[in-house]
Amino acid sequence: MAFLKWVLLIFTLHSFMPTSISSNLSLDKEALAQIPLNFLEFSKKPEIMDWMVNIRRKIHENRELGYEEFETSKLIRAELDLMGIPYKYPIAVTGVVGYIGTGKPPFVALRADMDALAMEELVEWEHKSKVPGKMHACGHDAHVAMLLGAAKMLQHNQNDLQGTVVLIFQPAEEGGGGAKIMLDEGALDNVDAIFALHVTARVPIGMVASRPGPISAAMGFFEAVINGKGGHAAIPQHTVDPILAASNVIVSLQHLVSREADPLDSQVVSIAKFQGGGAFNVIPDSVTIGGTFRAFSKESFLQLRQRIEEVISKQASVQRCNATVIFDERSMYPVNSNNKELHEHFRKVAGEILGFENIIEMQPQMGGEDFAFFSESIPGLFFFLGMKETEGAVHSGHSPYFRVNEDVFPYGAALHASLATTYLLQNPTKHTSPPEVSYRDEL
Repeated sequence: MAFLKWVLLIFTLHSFMPTSISSNLSLDKEALAQIPLNFLEFSKKPEIMDWMVNIRRKIHENRELGYEEFETSKLIRAELDLMGIPYKYPIAVTGVVGYIGTGKPPFVALRADMDALAMEELVEWEHKSKVPGKMHACGHDAHVAMLLGAAKMLQHNQNDLQGTVVLIFQPAEEGGGGAKIMLDEGALDNVDAIFALHVTARVPIGMVASRPGPISAAMGFFEAVINGKGGHAAIPQHTVDPILAASNVIVSLQHLVSREADPLDSQVVSIAKFQGGGAFNVIPDSVTIGGTFRAFSKESFLQLRQRIEEVISKQASVQRCNATVIFDERSMYPVNSNNKELHEHFRKVAGEILGFENIIEMQPQMGGEDFAFFSESIPGLFFFLGMKETEGAVHSGHSPYFRVNEDVFPYGAALHASLATTYLLQNPTKHTSPPEVSYRDEL
């Protein structure tokens, strides 16, 4: 895209001119506004579109669960090799981190998750899963394809990038906390900001949805074993009934939200697992319950966790039982909160590509997203990319009937590339002695 060179020339000339020259400022805005449209035009080329679709379908047929994405990672590395993009691997078992640009600050990251879900696909089509019991039911195959599409466009313009774009191909988003492991292993070292998208069938194609501040809740899972003394159901006085104790525990847990939480501070405690006994006339020795809790602030989340443990233990003891409470630390995700400045940057870029009338300011949602580990560490922006068609049934993520509308790929790839390119142009490095990134294909 020769147009990007023209934009850079304008910025270079403008840096030596008085800032009061409004005509040049206007020209800069016009030039910036044209970058997303050029990327969109490029990503709509049949050869680019077909290439992204082909990648997505290969991944869809051979889906892999968290930390098992070896073939997916191999495919990504092969495509990066063909494009001449250096990368680090492995990070977080199967993760890949690619680099495009100068290798110097500023650094901006784009993220795509790679893992599938443990469920059987019920969509009958040519590229249905070849792996029984596994399905890309959340669109992560599409996320990878669109980020690779953005990588192709960015690599085509690598000599014009005013910094470095970091490509984050992340494993284990679905409950495995892959973002946390990548963060711990240095995937975001020196990175100033990060962007990510997620496809959704709840928003029409050609539209996006996001918001500044919290966009998804902090979340966690817990399990409790309530131990009593089993016996014949006809003589309950000789037992210590853990089913009765567990029932009281569940009712008391609901009071944590209805009677202890501020009504304006949204929180959730849900019990979704209850296992105990196997006969109609036998009171069991123990009962296992489990569930999830969500909140939109770290303080509320930690308070909920503390009170869940207290209520389970003390309510069990009231019924002469004892309880062991286990929190799944790997599934604990913080609040996913969008940086306000990055959200404004996103609005400008998305508005140029889609039209400002097609940007939805959404309400926060209680679903968890481990991108939160990234946005907790550095400024981040997470948004939803609409793919809903005007006709046909809508099946949301984690449904065995989930489908991806592949027509959305040019929008996703262009948004990725545009967000990164314009961020680098508008955020020149402030480092006095910028570190250079050294690349290795394999660690």
